[in-house]
Amino acid sequence: MPSPFPPALKRLGQNFLIDPNIIRKIVALAALSPDDQVLEIGPGRGALTAGLCAGAGRVIAVEIDPQLQPHLQESLGHCRNLDLRFGDALEFPFDSLPSRTVVVANLPYYASTPLLFALLDARAHLGRMVLMLQTEVALRLTAKPNSKDYGILSVLTQEAADVELAFRVSANCFRPRPTVGSAVVRLTIKSHEGFDLIRHERFRSLVRASFAHRRKTLVNSLRDEGYPADQIASAMEAAEIPSQARAEMLSLETYQRLARSLRRCPS
Repeated sequence: MPSPFPPALKRLGQNFLIDPNIIRKIVALAALSPDDQVLEIGPGRGALTAGLCAGAGRVIAVEIDPQLQPHLQESLGHCRNLDLRFGDALEFPFDSLPSRTVVVANLPYYASTPLLFALLDARAHLGRMVLMLQTEVALRLTAKPNSKDYGILSVLTQEAADVELAFRVSANCFRPRPTVGSAVVRLTIKSHEGFDLIRHERFRSLVRASFAHRRKTLVNSLRDEGYPADQIASAMEAAEIPSQARAEMLSLETYQRLARSLRRCPS
């Protein structure tokens, strides 16, 4: 019989998933095949890991808490296709992953946004992601223009992937019980043919600058972030954006149109 796991560490935001029905739903949503390689971030006590190993050809599981190592190695020793690693997922070499890797993760809520951006930066290596997130973050990923949740995370995530809020998860499905709600989202990575890193960085800078001063118009926010006033005016006119528009009014497609117009403006 495996030895008991150590208690959850509050500093690592550990809330371990214990509901077998939710585990089955996550595995089903991942739609794994023996040809798939999976990256699991934060296996915790391994409740989800065994299900992933049963469906995929190979699973890399990255756990930040070293005190879980002997327990995970003992409880998951039967999973011959498991590559268990210990360290900070933010330092993981995502670019080393094979093409179309499937990411499945119960992301630690304190680090969910930087981890998500790191994964999006490695989109060329990913096929899809199934992520457990704080409900607030999940709503931001799927938000539409002119809603209170729409912002930088919405635009940059939807630029990289088709995003679906799959289902919500009760706090009773975790131990210890979290104080915030949780939800599972599925992200299907869009085609990255013709992906240009420099243009991507410029697009990300544009979106960040647009939302930097949410109470101001888009023109004023971009100007305050260093964009020349004449370039802004020309680009917005070319992109058919009203001069009084605000950042939260623009769709992803409109931001992409604005980025193209800015590239054509003389510097």
